[in-house]
Amino acid sequence: MKQQQSIIVKYIPITFILLWATGFLGARYAMPYAEPFAFLTVRFAVTLLILGGAAFFLKVKFPKGKALIYALITGALIHTIYLGSVFWSIKQGFPVGFVGIIIGLQPIITALLAMQIIKDKITKTQILGLIIGFFGVGLVLLPNGFSNFDKANLLFAFVVLLGIVVFSLGTVLQKKYSNEKTLLGTIIAQYVGALALSLPLALMFETFTFEWNSQLIFAFIWLVLVLSIGAIILLMIMIKAGEATKTATYFYLVPVITAITAYFLFGETLNTIQIFGMIITSAGVMLATIFSTGFKRKN
Repeated sequence: MKQQQSIIVKYIPITFILLWATGFLGARYAMPYAEPFAFLTVRFAVTLLILGGAAFFLKVKFPKGKALIYALITGALIHTIYLGSVFWSIKQGFPVGFVGIIIGLQPIITALLAMQIIKDKITKTQILGLIIGFFGVGLVLLPNGFSNFDKANLLFAFVVLLGIVVFSLGTVLQKKYSNEKTLLGTIIAQYVGALALSLPLALMFETFTFEWNSQLIFAFIWLVLVLSIGAIILLMIMIKAGEATKTATYFYLVPVITAITAYFLFGETLNTIQIFGMIITSAGVMLATIFSTGFKRKN
């Protein structure tokens, strides 16, 4: 039984990254036909209906007291503010490639916050892995990244950066107050917190106008089932099983996976520098995770 669990934990990061990287592509498909916070509000509501039904039949335990409060807060941070910043910026025309560049800062921001809030110790190997991974991400994104970046994009870049800081804060707080016995209940509480923030924002600033078509429907179903449910459950397991810094390091692979996916879906080319950057990024992630203490692979 323990061996089966270790195998599952071993492949969770790989599965998570493959799923999480599709979120930006989903935003790219959905945003031409919906408003960001209205879309997120409906997404959170449908997710709550699905998870709530599952919780009823499974008799899920919910967090209480301080754990519940922090679940509501982290839900608003991780889902509404972070995703809202990304979706809103993409809706305004901010290129997905630029979003990827800023997301490359997430592991470093998380490491700094984890050191301050939960006293997460970072080894020299992890620091080296963070630096190497960030350099690799830069190589992957550079050919399509900083070209055409102008002053008009500075506001969007700041909004996404704010979202990344908030997301990092949310993951660190979740690590501090998480409880594996209430995993699904915590996720449900997070979406309650997310909905409680996204709904008033959508009502105040948007009109709930949707142009429903096959592309938007597909993006909505994918983002609800694969991202809001599947990927978030995996993220929570990773946060609980490993250090916040180590979990965040896996996000270096998101731009890499996105670039590869864009190559197959949209015909975007991958040059030698980008491929070299992918190799360097992978090496950095391995240094900061597999070859450092904490979230180790079990034999």
